[in-house]
Amino acid sequence: MTQADRKKRSTRMSKMVTPPAVTRMKAVLQKEMVREFLAEFLSTFVMMVFGLGAIAHMVLGDKMGSYLGVNLGFGFGVTMGVHMAGNISGAHMNAALTFTNCALGRMSWKKFPVYVLGQFLGSFLAAATIYCLFYTAIIDYSGGRLTVTGPTATANIFATYLPDHMTLWRGFLDEVLVTGMLQLCLLAITDKGNNPALQGTQALVIGILVVIIGASMGMNSGYAINPSRDLPPRFFTSLLAGAHRSSAPRTVVGASGGPPLGAYLGAIIYLIFIGSSIQQEPQILENSLDV
Repeated sequence: MTQADRKKRSTRMSKMVTPPAVTRMKAVLQKEMVREFLAEFLSTFVMMVFGLGAIAHMVLGDKMGSYLGVNLGFGFGVTMGVHMAGNISGAHMNAALTFTNCALGRMSWKKFPVYVLGQFLGSFLAAATIYCLFYTAIIDYSGGRLTVTGPTATANIFATYLPDHMTLWRGFLDEVLVTGMLQLCLLAITDKGNNPALQGTQALVIGILVVIIGASMGMNSGYAINPSRDLPPRFFTSLLAGAHRSSAPRTVVGASGGPPLGAYLGAIIYLIFIGSSIQQEPQILENSLDV
């Protein structure tokens, strides 16, 4: 038997042994909506594992972590997420950004629930992963009593909570402003008609942007700037036994209500102040007459 005959036989056998269910699954996975859902799921999971892991080090690890480490964890977690899904779904990893893209007509509203569901599931799974990974450290630190507030609180590993000096509305406005800065700079980084980041460096620059936001404006509300980052882990902690069931509703309004408004306002400001002022190349009509 020649080598060509062996290849043909191998090809026929591989086709024969492929179950119909596998073929159907491959077909489903190639659908655009499914690919975008999985991309948002996986990129959000990666971002949140790095970010929440950094917070766990700061809260539980004594000298093992720091606030700078949290900023770096989330910043470069975003970078890895963009590398993971940037060319598939755009790697939003943020329901506020997805909302803004839909509101501006840059994406169909029918994709909104697909993106957000993927983000929420990825974030929820990341919270569960970090809880399992640091379970013994959490129990040792808290004495087995999971609390939201107090000297041994551990809920702040997973979700953001306003400090005592912040009121509900100040927290809300803080998230509006910080998320607006995020969206404003994201548009500048990716605007090909302006001065975007160099091809291949966008993910790194976006990660640096998140680090800068955390380092300069993160103290007041914990810079959630993302309902997908805050709500699913908060829901996860509410399922745990103990005082984690208290989700401090006032923090939910700030961390999850402010970002969509802030992202939309940031985008509008960029489009009005910068987008409309960019010089457009004159359009030449195909049938124009030479003068």
